[in-house]
Amino acid sequence: MSDDAQYGTPDLVEGVATADIPFDGVLLGHVEEDRIILARLGEEIVAVSADCTHYQAPLEEGLRVGETIRCPWHQACFSLRTGAALEAPALSPLTRWEVEIEGDKVSVRRRGSPQAPAQSLRSDLNAIVIVGGGAAGFAAAQRLRDLGYAGALTLVSDDASAPYDRPNLSKDYLTGDAQADWMPLKDEAFYKDNHIDLRLGVRATALDTKARRLMLEGGETLAYDRLLLATGATPNRPDLPGLEASGVHLLRTQADADALIAAADSAKTVAIIGASFIGLEVAAALRKRGLEVHVVAPDAVPFSNKLGPELGAFIQRLHEREGVVFHLQRKAKSFEAGRLILDDGEGVSADLVVAGVGVAPRLDVAEAAGLAMDRGVAVDARFRTSAPGVFAAGDIARYPDCVSGRPIRVEHWVAAERQGQVAAANMLGIDAPFKEPPFFWTAFYGLGLHYVGHAESWDSIEIEGDLESRAAVLRYIKDGAVQAVVSVGPEGPTLEAAQVFRDQCGLD
Repeated sequence: MSDDAQYGTPDLVEGVATADIPFDGVLLGHVEEDRIILARLGEEIVAVSADCTHYQAPLEEGLRVGETIRCPWHQACFSLRTGAALEAPALSPLTRWEVEIEGDKVSVRRRGSPQAPAQSLRSDLNAIVIVGGGAAGFAAAQRLRDLGYAGALTLVSDDASAPYDRPNLSKDYLTGDAQADWMPLKDEAFYKDNHIDLRLGVRATALDTKARRLMLEGGETLAYDRLLLATGATPNRPDLPGLEASGVHLLRTQADADALIAAADSAKTVAIIGASFIGLEVAAALRKRGLEVHVVAPDAVPFSNKLGPELGAFIQRLHEREGVVFHLQRKAKSFEAGRLILDDGEGVSADLVVAGVGVAPRLDVAEAAGLAMDRGVAVDARFRTSAPGVFAAGDIARYPDCVSGRPIRVEHWVAAERQGQVAAANMLGIDAPFKEPPFFWTAFYGLGLHYVGHAESWDSIEIEGDLESRAAVLRYIKDGAVQAVVSVGPEGPTLEAAQVFRDQCGLD
């Protein structure tokens, strides 16, 4: 069997015709078992590995724009020239491969050398402190080093675990398909090699913006030249009689997920309070574990105020086909003897209770420091707060959305990572306004939903395709303009929509 037949792509060791390489796309080939994409950059031909370093998506199915390629699954962005991971959620570069050109044939036989480290920037900055070990905090720390910052860098996190893949907690990790060793974003060597002082299980208590000092629980004080607040959010906890003794499970940290998994192993029934994304992802995961699942929510249709009634009803049907029982237009009132009592008197049997009723941004340090607030920490397009040298990103930051022109605050993992990356650049004096549309994804029973943009309200929803066939695109329109796009099934429409939003913002 020829290599081409075995792998389904050209053998790049043997070479391909130069004419086969497109001018505006990529050509997929292989070197032994390694998948490679070739691309033209003007007169030059380059080669990089073909699998996204986030979740190994096939980049040949992604979107090429200029010298970049975007992942088809979660829209990570890479440089075709260097392989560098330019935008989250990918945090590691693609492998570069050497290209050999002989006449009208292009061959690839060996890996290229890694991109040279960036030159040191801002020698006048001696200390940068990041508060928060979530998406924004970690991404900022990595980007600071990638950009060449060589001064002291401290990452303070009140989580007991080093930064990990939080979106996976309610998905594959909860089902048992993702193991614990998959979860860290980087291993211990990363922090050592990059000289990042990672402080775990440490809580910041106060910020003195005039003295440029951060106070930690226990009395330690950290001086800073620049500081990033990325404190994230805290899950809302239902205050219901009876749950004080038995407890209610929240899902924000890996420790929360581990506790829920342990409880689920000995449970038969679960009641989930709230039909949020977290709530319904947990419902799908626990159904896969074989539990009887009940969802209690005040909504007439799940997600009707976020995604519209048509998509919300479809998501409900999707869960019901898998055996989830909904108790809608109902509120939980108390928990008594293994039963969650609803406001109509009905009782739902529950060996454990999970709350998915939203989160609240953690603003205590920012508020006490006197930073300007606007239903979150008010920042500009460069994530600068009202205090010199202090930046904020992630769940706590309300920033100007370049698509709508309105200030928004979003609670999405990828958005927080990208905000942290842009904040890092601006901390070093690189003028980098944030012009990325918000993006998030969710998945139920193998079906992915991808959302790009931000629609707090809409005049109409245009639906293209068929939801029941699991191939549809929804466009949320306000004042004649598309505010957000959702793809159900194929990811391509949201990948393309995100680029349209970037073009509107003047971003390549």
